[in-house]
Amino acid sequence: MSPLCALVFLCLLALGCAAVAPVPPTASAAQPFVWPLPQSFSAGSTLLTLSPQFAFQGTPSFADLDTLFSWVSTFTFDHEVGESPTGATVLPSLTVTVTNQDADLQIGVDESYTLFIPDDGSAATLTAGTYYGAVNGLQTFSQLVVYNFTTQTFQVADAPIKVVDKPRYAHRGLLMDTSRHFQPVSVLKKLVDSLSFAKFNVLHWHIVDTQSFPFESKRFPKLWAGAYSQQEKYTQRDVQALVEYARLRNVRVMVEFDTPGHAASWCVGYPEICPSPTCQQPLNPATEATFDLLSGLFEECTGGAPGKGLFPSSMVHLGGDEVDTSCWTKTPAVASWLQQRGFTADQAYYYFVNRTLNILIDQGHDPVNWEEVYNHFGTKLNPKAIVHAWYNKPTVAVAVKDGYRTLNSDGWYLDHLGDLWTTYYNNDPMENITNPQQQALVLGGECCMWGETVDPSDLFSTVWPRAAAVAERLWSDASVTDTTAAQPRYGTSAACSRAAVLALPQPRTHLLALRRLDLVAAWTNRRVGLCSAAAAAPP
Repeated sequence: MSPLCALVFLCLLALGCAAVAPVPPTASAAQPFVWPLPQSFSAGSTLLTLSPQFAFQGTPSFADLDTLFSWVSTFTFDHEVGESPTGATVLPSLTVTVTNQDADLQIGVDESYTLFIPDDGSAATLTAGTYYGAVNGLQTFSQLVVYNFTTQTFQVADAPIKVVDKPRYAHRGLLMDTSRHFQPVSVLKKLVDSLSFAKFNVLHWHIVDTQSFPFESKRFPKLWAGAYSQQEKYTQRDVQALVEYARLRNVRVMVEFDTPGHAASWCVGYPEICPSPTCQQPLNPATEATFDLLSGLFEECTGGAPGKGLFPSSMVHLGGDEVDTSCWTKTPAVASWLQQRGFTADQAYYYFVNRTLNILIDQGHDPVNWEEVYNHFGTKLNPKAIVHAWYNKPTVAVAVKDGYRTLNSDGWYLDHLGDLWTTYYNNDPMENITNPQQQALVLGGECCMWGETVDPSDLFSTVWPRAAAVAERLWSDASVTDTTAAQPRYGTSAACSRAAVLALPQPRTHLLALRRLDLVAAWTNRRVGLCSAAAAAPP
């Protein structure tokens, strides 16, 4: 072990040892200890003890709800319990009622819920319009439950409690890049767990890029020849399992195939879709082979209709950013095609983008593009496209004036390690947008975990706890902007600490670094990791 690695290990060990015991979440007149902050929360002053036989009950019950109860129980009730103290007010159960059991997990699905915890010893109730609202409600309930080590019972403070809640934005996501560093499915599942704890509802899976193509296509089986290795791949069964795992946690998986740039790994298996062996990207617009492959690949993912395919989400990200067209002009075959068409390289860029958008739209899906595409082509862009800002948030305000739906990620790059959570917290996608019709076009946003410098050894400590600031910004009311008021909850909220997220400890409270170190697999990517980088560094 190099000296740097040893130092890092000792520092992490010391931080873990400094962790403190959970602090009971006491509702205050200002803010309850729930993250993200609910839209409406009222509380009393009665301390409840959960019955040793406490149970979740569905009225009626159904398979998804039973699965949800089992999962929530694993991180809510993580200690053995004794008998309730004499004279304690006992909470016997939580009854969950879902109005629409068959709602599809798509953007805009009803995620609202109402939670009532009485103070008279009767059952608590949770009502939700859909299963996905019930997921959110149970996450809130879980945060209100704390284990008392003296009585060895679970308790809820400050009953009666009533929470009426719904998200401010419909799209609340985290981008995970698995091309620069491969992330095993087991790690991605734990990442999905952590997203659900904080009421994120989208995993934006940046699954391929220049560096690697780990995704299995059965129509084009040579594509994953661009994977790092035979072990660093995702089979279609892996994808299906992860997507369903995420759905049960109210997390929709939006896949991204970034084109025409960021696509050199595609050339390993299908060199004919690239300009030349020495100039591989952007993808070759001059051959129908490129668009035949894209059409077939997209159809595998979409099933050719909304709610179908490997990725049932109605939204598919097509990238479109950082396109250097010089490769087209200096490759003779592509340059000849440009001349025959009377295209400039920039016009060929539009031709490529427009064709890929139409392929996806014809398959019944909503295409998302990084903001360069809109900045470049403006209202020539298909009106069904969704504009995703990543480096210039004012693009959001401009695009909605032109009638485009938008997302924001500018200011929420988790790989920018120097960025403070308070900066994330006060970054509102709807800034300077006052027209109600234009506000409705702001779908939400995502924080981004690009993969150049993270593998499973440091993924969670890089994502959390700062991602929680983005989660609250996208869920809670626009008036919730006081970082001083939020600080106590940010440091101790069960959304992170009790839900077993490994993260960097915060000043005065270390709960976020504490629980369940098994969240991160003992696995380090052999290409780029802290220790390998340190070993290669000059003394």
